[in-house]
Amino acid sequence: MPEFSRDYLQEKWDEEQKICEPKDILPIAEGQMSLENAAAARANKVLFCDTNLLETVVYSQAYYDGHCDSTLLKHALKAHYDLYFLTYIDIPWVEDDLRDRPHQRELMFAKFKASLDRYNKPYQVLKGNNEERFETAVKIIEELIKRKEVGF
Repeated sequence: MPEFSRDYLQEKWDEEQKICEPKDILPIAEGQMSLENAAAARANKVLFCDTNLLETVVYSQAYYDGHCDSTLLKHALKAHYDLYFLTYIDIPWVEDDLRDRPHQRELMFAKFKASLDRYNKPYQVLKGNNEERFETAVKIIEELIKRKEVGF
């Protein structure tokens, strides 16, 4: 499932040359959940989401001096995911219209990890090149599916 904010913010950039503003956070969250709910209705066993509300919470707090709308936080914490993949910063940063803060990758990784830890969310850190990450993720997912099928 794609990341709603990427399309939303790319359109904003293309039309206005503006980046994300605090007023964009809730429309992004609503759009994300709309896509996610539609994808979940069609999913067969596994649904991969490039992002979710908790990530939006972390970005909101990081970019807007710790601020996050309480409604967004409430819904982010209520949502259930079997597993998060947290990608490590050991592959090169790729510039585009929307990505920024290339020198704060360690800080942002730490913020995402701290949020997963704080809210006791299940996660696995993926490291290595893209192929290694993919192979690791496939093994983890296969094991997760097996456990779900036998009721663990």
